[in-house]
Amino acid sequence: MNIATIQPITLEKFLKLPETKPASEYIDGEINQKPMPKGRHSRLQGKLCAAVNQTTEEQKIAYAFPELRCSFGGRSIVPDIAIFLWQRIPLTTTAEVPDNFELSPDWTIEILSPEQKANKVIGNILHCLNHSSRLGWFVDPEDLSILAFIPDQQPILLQGSEALPVLPEIELVLTVDQVFGWLKMGS
Repeated sequence: MNIATIQPITLEKFLKLPETKPASEYIDGEINQKPMPKGRHSRLQGKLCAAVNQTTEEQKIAYAFPELRCSFGGRSIVPDIAIFLWQRIPLTTTAEVPDNFELSPDWTIEILSPEQKANKVIGNILHCLNHSSRLGWFVDPEDLSILAFIPDQQPILLQGSEALPVLPEIELVLTVDQVFGWLKMGS
């Protein structure tokens, strides 16, 4: 959903607006509301966050945040999953996670919803890569494929039993089939 604005709004003014549900993003002077997550999207998001965090949190390697607002490079986006290496998580003076993240994630994951336009979602992944992100995944539940983005390389289309790239600091082995297998919840 595109929230029409009469005059372009600045990023600073956007960040002072109340949050919306689902979240709105600020891209090129426009405010765009993300679609409400549905079943497959929500399931994959939860399982991916859990898989990363079970592997990395205890050792303080990295943390996967769902729906975290990240404002950097003139945009304010809300990746479905934003993964930060532990040492890059900006902490408050009391060592707590802050409300505002003004940097790009190390790894961004976007899960395509039926109402979304693929190129707009990929555009956010590319924006992250242009601002220091080291990995991006574009997860397409309809196509059962994952497009992996690595800086200075062509995107890699992964399907079936192919292993997914992860950050070298994260010891996580996943295949495309395993990820989409999480959608099956029956016996």
